[in-house]
Amino acid sequence: MVGDLRRLIDQVSRDKGIDKDLLLNTIMDAVRSAAKKKYGAKQDNIEVSLAEDTGEIEVFQFKEVVEEVTDPYRHITLEEARKLDPDSELGDSLGIKLDASSFGRIAAQSAKQVIIQGMRDAERDLVFEDYKDREGEIINGIVQRQDKTGIIVNLGRTEALVPYGEQAPREIYRQGDRIRAYVLEVKRHAKGPQIILSRVAENFLTALFEAEVPEIQEGIVSIMAVAREPGSRAKIAVASKDSDVDPVGACVGMKGSRVQNIVQELRGEKIDIVPWNPDPAKFVTQALAPAEVSRIIIDEDNQSMEIIVPDDQLSLAIGKRGQNVRLAARLTGWKIDVKSESKYSKSMKEGYLSLLKIPGVGEMTASALYEAGFTSARDVAGATVADLLNISGLTEKKALQILASAQGVLGSGEENIASPPVAEPESQEAGEAVLDADQA
Repeated sequence: MVGDLRRLIDQVSRDKGIDKDLLLNTIMDAVRSAAKKKYGAKQDNIEVSLAEDTGEIEVFQFKEVVEEVTDPYRHITLEEARKLDPDSELGDSLGIKLDASSFGRIAAQSAKQVIIQGMRDAERDLVFEDYKDREGEIINGIVQRQDKTGIIVNLGRTEALVPYGEQAPREIYRQGDRIRAYVLEVKRHAKGPQIILSRVAENFLTALFEAEVPEIQEGIVSIMAVAREPGSRAKIAVASKDSDVDPVGACVGMKGSRVQNIVQELRGEKIDIVPWNPDPAKFVTQALAPAEVSRIIIDEDNQSMEIIVPDDQLSLAIGKRGQNVRLAARLTGWKIDVKSESKYSKSMKEGYLSLLKIPGVGEMTASALYEAGFTSARDVAGATVADLLNISGLTEKKALQILASAQGVLGSGEENIASPPVAEPESQEAGEAVLDADQA
């Protein structure tokens, strides 16, 4: 304990990046612990300090000056006290300097363990403080190994984990490979901070664009929505605050350089960049690109859209295994039902014919119902009298009769046009695909 301890503390502080005061307090606590082991664990009259002039740790045991000693660990006679300090008086608290080297091997080992543990705890706290504010950032590291939990990444001062669930399909990493990932979460752990990284988070794609596109960093271009199937395809919607700045062009870059850098980082994942639009219909149309849209029927109450596309565009709109329409639904937040024009025309014709099957409904009434949005007997059966009274020329008596007749047709099974069947996305021959944003 003798010597210029401050010099040693300064060196350790520089090497380990640990606060000097924290180190000093840790060492003093260790010495205090060792002294108490030597003089009794219950002793609370031991104080430790650092001598400014010598840089030596000094240990003092304070005893009360009394006439008669009943506790030798706490008391000292006036005669003995005056040998140490001639000015001592009864009732004084006298600090007696102890020889730190006399604590013995066990006490010294205890002090060493406390110091080592304290330094470890201090370093862990420092690492946690350093990384806790980096959640949401992209970080670089070296693949150290793989175990049952995932990929262990060396970040230099600490390690991070990329769990298997946060790894993109078909990506393979070997020991020594460089890896770039998104800091998903930083948690305190008994063995040190646990840093969870992700390669599949949608925010990883957002962060890559933020790093690659200066206009996003400057706040001119904003990322409004992201939908991603890691390792395969992603859609990202962008908007610009400056009418002179094309948000899509800014993200694509000169000759596609910016987006290609991101595609390369994501190992070939295809990225569709679409302009965001406050008009849901226009936004969905953009999201389904490159497919062309012929007609859109919006149901705002159910947050759904029926998208009609030319027959030769159906496969493109749906995408391989339904991927294009699935990502579009997630990107826009709308339920999307994609149909070919021929399929739509057929269903509309069948719906109109089902109206004519309702007893008491002729062509004129069927046309009025159809124009009012009741495109099938099923629509009429699910309406109310008040709904039907909105149609010009219908009396309450006639509305009641039509409603009862439509419900009778459905009950008898005569109406041959039910709700349109929902095709599996990969079964494009069925002529339609329905995707809900919550299920996509």
